[in-house]
Amino acid sequence: MLAALIVLALFGAWELYADLGGVDQLILPPPHDVASSLWNDRGYLWHNLQVTGGEVLLGILVALAAGLVLALAMHLSPTLRRAIYPLLMASQTIPIVVVAPLLVTWLGFDLTPKLFIVGLVCFFPVVVSTLDALASVDAEQLKLMRTLGASRVKTLLHVETPSALPGLFSGAKIAVVTSMIGAVLAEQAGSSDGLGHVITYATGQLQTAQAYAAVALLSLFAVILFALLAALERWALPWARTARKAT
Repeated sequence: MLAALIVLALFGAWELYADLGGVDQLILPPPHDVASSLWNDRGYLWHNLQVTGGEVLLGILVALAAGLVLALAMHLSPTLRRAIYPLLMASQTIPIVVVAPLLVTWLGFDLTPKLFIVGLVCFFPVVVSTLDALASVDAEQLKLMRTLGASRVKTLLHVETPSALPGLFSGAKIAVVTSMIGAVLAEQAGSSDGLGHVITYATGQLQTAQAYAAVALLSLFAVILFALLAALERWALPWARTARKAT
């Protein structure tokens, strides 16, 4: 309720600011114009949301799978971690707007470069959060497994991997938010569909309300995905929630 009241207050201030001439409405349309575009252009926006949504979901799944595998490999091999971790950090300093056109040139205008860009944006938080979770496994549990004569593989499967799942979910929730940015930049680099394309085209045609409507849909989609992930985490890892409350 408090969040809803804050949002309503922000929209009210935005409406007054735009209607009273605080800024040119071609730059910042009032909320009622954005709402009108959401309704009048709903078919067009819905089609492009499906395109972007598919890219985001597939990109996140690829990033989760690859991130978990790499985090486990780096956890098992300190040498690999020392070699790859700096490269992972360096990859996040490269502006996507620079890389996106190059990837489109190499990989074409289909789904592949978009998945690559979304995966690149989502990959880092998944790896880092999962790796940190693996490193924070209770030492007493590891000692118990060694005392019981468990192999390294069994310890990884029965102790370390379950302990890493909360970190994986945390990385996924961060990735959900950043994936929208990656998808938009990928579509703006070269695409005839998707909300990123809508934003670019509408802005160029001075249809600013439609561009803001596309942004609103992106934000709503990110919030829904975040909420679904949080619900899935509570359902799949009830023990992790109990442990957090205990601490």
